[in-house]
Amino acid sequence: MLRVHASWVHPVAAPPIPDGAVLVGDDGRIIGVGPHPHIPTPPGTEALEFPDAILVPGLVNCHTHLELTHLARANHAPEFAKWIRRVRELKEATLPEEFRRAAEDGIRDCWRRGVTAIAETGSTGVVMETLAELGGRGIVYQEVFGPDPAKCVQSMVELTAAVARLRPLASDRVRLGVSPHAPYTVSAPLYRAVAEYARREDLPVAVHLAESREETELVRDGSGPFAEALRARGITIEARGCSPVQYLVQLGVLASGTLCIHCVQAGQDDVLRLRAAGVTIAHCPRSNHAHGHGTAPLAAFRAAGVRVGLGTDSVMSVADLDLWAEAEAADLTGEAALRMLTLEGACALGWESEIGSLEVGKQADLAVVTALPPDRAATLLTMIAGRPVHQAPA
Repeated sequence: MLRVHASWVHPVAAPPIPDGAVLVGDDGRIIGVGPHPHIPTPPGTEALEFPDAILVPGLVNCHTHLELTHLARANHAPEFAKWIRRVRELKEATLPEEFRRAAEDGIRDCWRRGVTAIAETGSTGVVMETLAELGGRGIVYQEVFGPDPAKCVQSMVELTAAVARLRPLASDRVRLGVSPHAPYTVSAPLYRAVAEYARREDLPVAVHLAESREETELVRDGSGPFAEALRARGITIEARGCSPVQYLVQLGVLASGTLCIHCVQAGQDDVLRLRAAGVTIAHCPRSNHAHGHGTAPLAAFRAAGVRVGLGTDSVMSVADLDLWAEAEAADLTGEAALRMLTLEGACALGWESEIGSLEVGKQADLAVVTALPPDRAATLLTMIAGRPVHQAPA
């Protein structure tokens, strides 16, 4: 067993506890949360003391691209469509061992920041492999691309092969999903095929959606830089006459539990469509700002009852994997920031019964930090299922 004592314990699902402690069983689950004098120390229990720090649930990063960690600050293309094209070029020039090192560096960086669960979208599978090897927690959405309708079958063959390779790695801690990337990289037939495949195989889905004005131009008007680039490849583009959100609703892609990433270009009608579909949202405010996309309607999402978590996106979009900075960018501080980064993030990923708050019976995913925002915090300890994955030097 393990007992962690801190000057404050913030369970999130209950009021903060001064001079509190958490007791963790040998199975990695919490068996006691409360004031320090009320939590026993059974014989043989390892005791960790943090007299000047705060014990919180582990943070949940609802959108990452950790396989791209090695490409921080490597992409300086000023326009979003050109930036996306440059991402593809940089990935094509990356060796397999570089992706693997990037995945491990990204995971360990998350742990150093108190993050105990991630939602990764990527095409290489290395993040899922590395999470399984290191004993991490996360859901990995295997990306699929194919803007040319004539290549739908080929894209599905590649996706099913990748899922077959990765599925043996799935466990209670490491989950597998699929991600038809975005409207500018996925044809309508491929969207339908992936949605049907995900339903048949019981795989969760994540999509980049309504991120940029250029995406809206492509879907609604059949114009703009994405449309021009696709037509230059000989791909026929239609004006759909609707928003990207409405487009994916029509294609049957959005369903209960679908993780919609960004959703900046979402009007009130789209908010209602997202609520009706039962989706959740990964809100990435710093990435949205860095690319000049605007500000997602976070207040409208929350008022409508749409579940929202925060994500950092990749270090190609922002310089680091700092979730506290995302909370600050979303104008959240203190307990509100902590709740969004923990329990609400867990809800967005469908993991709220296991993580996101310090409650008896839940997994002991937790972090010990020196402060809550707006103060800058250092992470002293990060644990996943009761096992330390990061400890600051004494």
